[in-house]
Amino acid sequence: MGTKGVTQQNGSRDVKKYVIASLFGSALEWYDFFLYATAASLVLGRLFFPAGVDPLVGTMGAFAGFAVGFAARPLGGLIFGHIGDKVSRKTSLVLTLSIMGAATFLMGLLPTYGQVGIVAPILLILLRIVQGIAAGGEWGGGVLLISENSGAERRGLLSAFSQSGVSLGFVLSAGAFFLVQLLPEEQFLSWGWRIPFMLSLLIFVVGMYIRFRLPDNTDFKDSNEPKHSSVPVIEALKTHPKEILIGMGLRIAENGGSYLFLSFSIVYGVHVGVDQGILLIGCMLSMIMSFGTTLFFGHLSDKIGRRRVYTFGALMLIVLAFPFFTLIQSDSAPLILLAFFMANGLCHAAMIGAQPAFFHELFSAKIRYSAMSIAHEVAAVVAGGLAPLIATALLLKYDSSIPVSIYAIILACITLIALAFSRNLGQRRVQANGQGHESTPDKHFIVESEVK
Repeated sequence: MGTKGVTQQNGSRDVKKYVIASLFGSALEWYDFFLYATAASLVLGRLFFPAGVDPLVGTMGAFAGFAVGFAARPLGGLIFGHIGDKVSRKTSLVLTLSIMGAATFLMGLLPTYGQVGIVAPILLILLRIVQGIAAGGEWGGGVLLISENSGAERRGLLSAFSQSGVSLGFVLSAGAFFLVQLLPEEQFLSWGWRIPFMLSLLIFVVGMYIRFRLPDNTDFKDSNEPKHSSVPVIEALKTHPKEILIGMGLRIAENGGSYLFLSFSIVYGVHVGVDQGILLIGCMLSMIMSFGTTLFFGHLSDKIGRRRVYTFGALMLIVLAFPFFTLIQSDSAPLILLAFFMANGLCHAAMIGAQPAFFHELFSAKIRYSAMSIAHEVAAVVAGGLAPLIATALLLKYDSSIPVSIYAIILACITLIALAFSRNLGQRRVQANGQGHESTPDKHFIVESEVK
C-alpha cells in the first residue's frame, strides 16, 4: 500500500473519531442544557416561584430564567471561541463540558421557593446563566471538530452528526423527565424531578472520558493565513460583518421555531387539556426521527446546495405555523405525533442539517470558531431564548395560538431574507483572499451560489 493510501486510511479513522466524539459529546452536553427547558415546561414554575398564581405566570417565570440562560450564551461564545481559535478546539470543549456538568448537577440540589423563598429562583437563574455560558462555547467547537476534518464533498453529511447529537441530547432529557413524571405527583414534585439533574454527574464522567481521548484539531493551525489573530472576535467583526449578520439571520427561524415546537408546545398542550405524557412522547419520537432526517438533509445539502435545503426548512415553518397548534389541540395522539414529526423531523431538521456546513463555509479558518459562535449565540438570545417567553405571554393575553403562529411566520421571514442576502458570499471571499488553504470549502460554496 502506498503512502497516499495509508494517509487516506489514517485520515478516515481520524474523521470517524471526530464524528463519534462530536456526536456523543454534543448529546451529553445538550442533555444538560435541555433539562431546564423540559423542567421549565413541567415543574419549575410551580416549585421555584410563588404559589397561588396562574400556572402560566409561574411558567413565564421559569421561561424568563430560560431566556436569561440564552442571554449568557454570547459571552460563552466569546470566551470559548477565543480559546478555541487561540489554543485548541479540544481545550475549549473540555472546559464547556466541565462547566455545564457542574451547573446541571447543582440544579438538582437546589432548595425550592417553599423552603428558602426568593433565594430559590435567584440560585436557579444564576446556575442557568452558567449553563448558558457553557452552551455558548459548545456548538461551534462540536461542529468544527468534524467540518474542519472532512472534505467539502461530504462536509454537509458528516458535520450534520454534530446536530444529530443535539437531537439525541433532547431525547435523553425528555425521556428522563417522562420516566420520573410517572411517579405519583407528590413524589415527583418532592424529589423525582431532581433525578434527571443528578444523573448529569454520570454523564459528565462519560463525556470527559470521550473528549480527553480525542485527537486535537489542527485545521486552523495549518491555514496559509497568519496562524492567529491577536483577538479573533475583533478580527471576525472587522473582516466578516456581513457573514455574521447572515449567520444570525439563518438562526432566527431554526432556533426560534425549534423552541416553539418543543418547549412551548408542551405548555400549550397542557393549557388546552392534552396529557403531558403524550406531548413528551411526541417530542421524543419526533427528535428520534430528526436524528436520521438531519443526516439526510446534511447529505442533501452536499448534493443540491446549502441554501436550497435551508430555504425548504424555513418555508416549512410558514406552512406549519397554523396547522401545528391545531393538530396539538385536537387531543388525538396520531395527529399530535404527526404535528411533531413534521415540525421537528422535517422543518427543523432541514435547517439544522444544512447549518453546520453552511456556517463553516461563511468564515475564514483562523477566526471561524469565534465568528460562528458570535452569529450562532447572539441570534439564540433573540430567537430561542425569547421564543417560549413571548409565545407564553401571547397565549396568556389572547388565550389563542393564532398570535403565536403569526410570530412563527415572522421568524421564518427573517431567515428567508438572510438566505436571499447569503448568495455569492463565498465567491466574494475567495476572490478577496486568493486560493489558499480555504479554497476547497469556498469553491464548493461557489458551485452552490453560482449554479443553484
